[in-house]
Amino acid sequence: MFASKGFRLASLFAVVLMSMSMVTVDQAEARRGGSFGSRGMRTQQMAPATPTSPTVTAPVQRTMTPSQQTNTNQRAGAATPRQNSFFNGFGGSLMRGLLLGGLLGMLFGGGLGGMAGLFGLIVQLGLIFLVIRLVMGIMARRSAPATAGGPSVGGSGYSFTREATAPRSRQGSGYGSPTRPSSPDEIGTTQADLDSFEAMLRELQAAYGREDYQALRRITTPEMMSYLSEELGENASKGLKNEVSDVTLLQGDISESWREGNKDYATAAMRYSSLDVTRDRSTGAVVSGDPDEASETTELWTFVRERGGEWKLSAIQEA
Repeated sequence: MFASKGFRLASLFAVVLMSMSMVTVDQAEARRGGSFGSRGMRTQQMAPATPTSPTVTAPVQRTMTPSQQTNTNQRAGAATPRQNSFFNGFGGSLMRGLLLGGLLGMLFGGGLGGMAGLFGLIVQLGLIFLVIRLVMGIMARRSAPATAGGPSVGGSGYSFTREATAPRSRQGSGYGSPTRPSSPDEIGTTQADLDSFEAMLRELQAAYGREDYQALRRITTPEMMSYLSEELGENASKGLKNEVSDVTLLQGDISESWREGNKDYATAAMRYSSLDVTRDRSTGAVVSGDPDEASETTELWTFVRERGGEWKLSAIQEA
């Protein structure tokens, strides 16, 4: 058997599939950049579209936040009781045995009497099924609890939503595009918040170009700091250095903001221009980018703060 040609082909096919899956996983683990960080309970959710980022942004790709959907499914599966019925226990085994016996009798001319025995078996099974359905229906009606009258909480169809807060426009700033009603600003971001987001955009890009770990640590969460440090370390190991300068915010608006416990979250869509160049660390030669022509980038930056504290960058997503 193990020496047959079919078995050898099947084994070879299985080995090829396993090798391809291992290569795919390795490439997925090795990829860097893209969307990373945490948006709290909304990490696995798509960020709403805005005038700055007209398309819905995909969830964060690289994150240390556990999947809420997986946890919910596990809890729901553990809480769901197993439905017992006649067909799941002894009755099901008996019926399957009788049906199998009838089929064997039809095939081999014995057992339950061949074809005639099988037809008789089907009629008997049908009668048994109807009787069982009738008995189970009566028992279910008797065991059903009585439902009390009166209105149910949350079943009236009414819901209370907060109007989206549009950021005020100001001279010389990329902010000012009205927030769409479909992009809720639940915490009501202020002009001071928007000024802080714009300042952190410039500060982080400058600190990243200087490889200033202390400045990056001050304005980012520990998770974001780990991703940025990892990228800087990889560039250094390759003999490269990324320089980002002349950052100018062209347009920005709030995608959404919300509260989780004592933390506030705000996701801002930002389109900005910058001189983004990668150089050889030893010679200073340009490896990628144009030092004389600015490029435009649109990203969603999520900020988090403890209630009453300062904002810190917690996630970056490619729009």
